[in-house]
Amino acid sequence: MALVAVLYAYNDLPDVRAEHLDAHRGFLASQENLVLSGPTSDGSGLLVFEGEIATVETAVDDDPFLAVGLIKERRIFEWTPVLGSWKTQLGL
Repeated sequence: MALVAVLYAYNDLPDVRAEHLDAHRGFLASQENLVLSGPTSDGSGLLVFEGEIATVETAVDDDPFLAVGLIKERRIFEWTPVLGSWKTQLGL
């Protein structure tokens, strides 16, 4: 199983973010290949998907946060866990 990590850096638009947070979370919840997601301590977002980079990139192109200009920067890359309890829990 290939894992793809997506890192979002956000524009500082707290009102816009609050207004569209439910749509963003609903969009993510609808992604069957999403393994985990959540905010980071620096205010960024981390998403981990099963799949290929091209497929994940196409999927996150539809994130409502992108459509309203909240995502300032997006990095997408393959991720290979090597150690840790999550590796076993994910069946890697």
